[in-house]
Amino acid sequence: MTVAEPVVAPVSDDEIAEAGIVCRDLTKIYSGVPPAGSWSGGGRPAGPPGGARPQRVPGEPVRAVDRLNLVVRRGELFGLLGPNGAGKSTTIGMLTTRVIPTSGQAFVDGVDVVKYPPLARTRLAAVTQTNTLDRSLTVFDNLYFHGRYFGLSRGESRRRAHELIERFGLQDKSRAMVDTLSGGLAQRVQIARALLHRPAVLFLDEPTAGLDPQARLALWDLCRELNAAGQTILLTTHYMEEADALCERIAIIDHGRLLALDTPAGLKASVGAQRIVTVTLERPESGAARERIERIAGVNRVEAEGRVLRVYADVVQGLTLEIVNALVAAGEELRDLSVAEPTLEAVYLKLTGREYRG
Repeated sequence: MTVAEPVVAPVSDDEIAEAGIVCRDLTKIYSGVPPAGSWSGGGRPAGPPGGARPQRVPGEPVRAVDRLNLVVRRGELFGLLGPNGAGKSTTIGMLTTRVIPTSGQAFVDGVDVVKYPPLARTRLAAVTQTNTLDRSLTVFDNLYFHGRYFGLSRGESRRRAHELIERFGLQDKSRAMVDTLSGGLAQRVQIARALLHRPAVLFLDEPTAGLDPQARLALWDLCRELNAAGQTILLTTHYMEEADALCERIAIIDHGRLLALDTPAGLKASVGAQRIVTVTLERPESGAARERIERIAGVNRVEAEGRVLRVYADVVQGLTLEIVNALVAAGEELRDLSVAEPTLEAVYLKLTGREYRG
């Protein structure tokens, strides 16, 4: 489907200084797709990082991020959503100085990440779903040496490490080797380590992937606590309920372009319905049922997919009865019917499609 890109007002230099993150026409074009089986250093496939593998003929240019304009306010918990290969990881790579943009500008805490990458790295920290802790060290030592790497004195690094271990409830794990930790605890340690040099912006790239429900909810609480304390956070996730529960605003991108930008409530309202009625038939419908339902007062639109009809409507009272009557009149057999409010997942699928992307 064709989607109009949200309009992002031009950002002045003064506003850049006050924002957490700013992207100005940020673009990344890879010169070509590497041959199958080609690998670069660090265990990553050559080309776009993070699995952003475009479906292109080898040798063709790949526009991973296409003139992205985005502003994340200081102190905001901001969500960045999109399918595999949408450009999320490339965007984060450019913002964290790991990927050099083809054109455009990127600022983190007012610092131009292309012109001043060493300074930018002191203002940011990134936590990925992959455990990057040094497994030959204890929890305390992972934090302590991170502080030393960022130029903290021995005493200051030790003090901050103890402070964060207490803040994150890791006292009984302080001297544990990190390879003995559960996935949830390891993520807590990674976030604690990331915060040790007091970054202005924290990037969380799918931090709860693979965690059990209890560990995921614990990390949700941690994100809320950090944000309540003023931490700017950019979160990427494939869990729609996670973005809905945590983020103040959400951007949805695909094919490197910004498709939507709003609060979770604003995005859900954009589907044009107070309720979504999902109808499952015994067999794929011929079109007659859809035409009859579309004529019902209060129905905004009807989407058909095989045996499933999704009815987007402003009214609820009496609607299901009218839908059933329309199905009967069209000679269709009803198998199931459910009514729900619009979800962030419905918006996401409407914008990015339903096809599977590996």
